Amino acid sequence: MTQQHPGTALVTGASSGIGAVYAERLARRGYDLVLVARNRDRLTALAQRITNETRRNVEIIDADLGDRHALGAVEAKLKEDASITLLVNNAGVGTHTPLLDSNVDAMTRMINLNVTALTRLTYAAVPGFVARGNGSVINIASIVSIAPELLNGVYGGTKAFVLAFSQALHKELSGTGVRIQAVLPGATATDFWETGGLPIENLDRAIVMSASDLVDAALVGFDRNEFVTIPSLHDGAKWDAYEAARQAMSPELSTDTPAARYAA
Repeated sequence: MTQQHPGTALVTGASSGIGAVYAERLARRGYDLVLVARNRDRLTALAQRITNETRRNVEIIDADLGDRHALGAVEAKLKEDASITLLVNNAGVGTHTPLLDSNVDAMTRMINLNVTALTRLTYAAVPGFVARGNGSVINIASIVSIAPELLNGVYGGTKAFVLAFSQALHKELSGTGVRIQAVLPGATATDFWETGGLPIENLDRAIVMSASDLVDAALVGFDRNEFVTIPSLHDGAKWDAYEAARQAMSPELSTDTPAARYAA
């Protein structure tokens, strides 16, 4: 029996690292691709290799998602191309530099890419997915979304947004046929660290996962319909307990009287 074509996947930050691995893996799963990144030469080389190896159709869009005009072009693609069934929001930037040692303009650019661009691309894709009753969004967050003390606080804040945004979408889109997955990588062997000012050679190898292993694990989670996937967390029961505690508090977070412990 012929396997049904899964459609087209649009992957941001696709020229290297996690995004490039997603592109390769999704093509091998039968997806056609739209690859988005700033580096056109890298995109072209990757697209040619994937096409040669998988015979899938690969379109490239060289775009700086921090630029509103370039971002708008990718939004238009998501709105207009009904073949797109999967959006992988992978593009992002980070740093290990402490808050008070960081340039506020650089932090603002980080917010624009990690939060604003991801939000606008999701808004561009999801209404069409809902209308067609099919589609998925994979948002690449980070372990700092739940452990912001580990790295720069603005970076942690942007990734906490990605997780919270994903949680709200996951609830709102229940029953529509549209899936949301939030992936929380730990330290991963990509250009991220060099770009952020801390070469990966400075990290303990025991905490660094390869991009290939990260994506392969995340896709296993995707296949199992996991909402949150933390590839490095060996004891999954700890996340279940964390989430159960959060859910247990939820009905008690808004009441008409202060808690007794705050009485004068």
